[in-house]
Amino acid sequence: MLHLIPLPSIVDFTQFFGAIARMKHYSVVITLIGQMGSLGIAPNDYTLSILINCFCQLNQVDFGFSVLATILKLGYHPDSVTLNTFVKGLCFQGNIAGAVRLVEDMEKNGYQPNAFTCGTILNGLCKIGETDKAIRLLRKMEEGSFELDLTAYSTIIDGLCKDKSVSEALNFSSEMTRKGIHPNLIIYNSLIHDLCNFGRWREATTLLNGMAQKKILPSVQTFNILVDTLCKEGKLTEAKEVFDKMVQRGIQPNKVTYSSLIDGYCLQNKMDNAIKAFNFKVEKGCSPNVYSYTILINGYCKNKRIDEAMHLFHEMSNKGLIPNVVTYSTLIGGFY
Repeated sequence: MLHLIPLPSIVDFTQFFGAIARMKHYSVVITLIGQMGSLGIAPNDYTLSILINCFCQLNQVDFGFSVLATILKLGYHPDSVTLNTFVKGLCFQGNIAGAVRLVEDMEKNGYQPNAFTCGTILNGLCKIGETDKAIRLLRKMEEGSFELDLTAYSTIIDGLCKDKSVSEALNFSSEMTRKGIHPNLIIYNSLIHDLCNFGRWREATTLLNGMAQKKILPSVQTFNILVDTLCKEGKLTEAKEVFDKMVQRGIQPNKVTYSSLIDGYCLQNKMDNAIKAFNFKVEKGCSPNVYSYTILINGYCKNKRIDEAMHLFHEMSNKGLIPNVVTYSTLIGGFY
């Protein structure tokens, strides 16, 4: 393009840079724009906006602000997309205070922050554990002219779950529903996971059943969370019920599901059931791995059935599976 006569327009160059940026080759874009500028081809405001985005994506927001100064010097007015790029870049750096100040400056200069701007700050605040500030910002957004979507509420719920404020997260979920915004699979998984962490598996099961009423299909991960929790609690009957429900709904259990079930039986010294679950896993085409073998070996060692443990150890070796440090440590403990 640089050697063509006449030269392509800056619009052509900008479209080219935009395509490369979408492929996430940000350093390449920065180099090419510099090369273009050294030949005296002046960038326009769109070219410079792409350059800002590339710097922000590479965590070099300060260079982005230098480009913004160039935009203003050339008499261009940055649009909300460019300013949102800075907000996202500052949040990515963890400079949430700087992002908030930028939004305030935007408002003073006549730029109205949109839902994306505030959503980015909400996400940033939740990631650094400032969920209370995020909730206050959400309330401010509700009072304004913003049309809040699922993303804003799910960000808060995820933040509350990470803060272990499960009851508040459940209240937020109910509030969403009252406002006509229905939780999605990601929100349900966050809530079920958090409830299980607090031993509130009955409420987690109720949420799982409620998903069917909302016509939301649970994922393998959803069921795995419940199966794993119930097994660790020693509630193997309930875990098996969840497992059966999973199969009935046409969701194929994976290695994590089977490993949780096998581990649950081993914890209860029900080695025959553990072996049945292991064999069932193999029958269903889910090949055993080092982790599942090690769980069984650990179960046999704890039951002082070292011969069976050694048999499994040789079996896994014959199948080309390489025992890890946990496998060896388990066996050494068993011999002791």
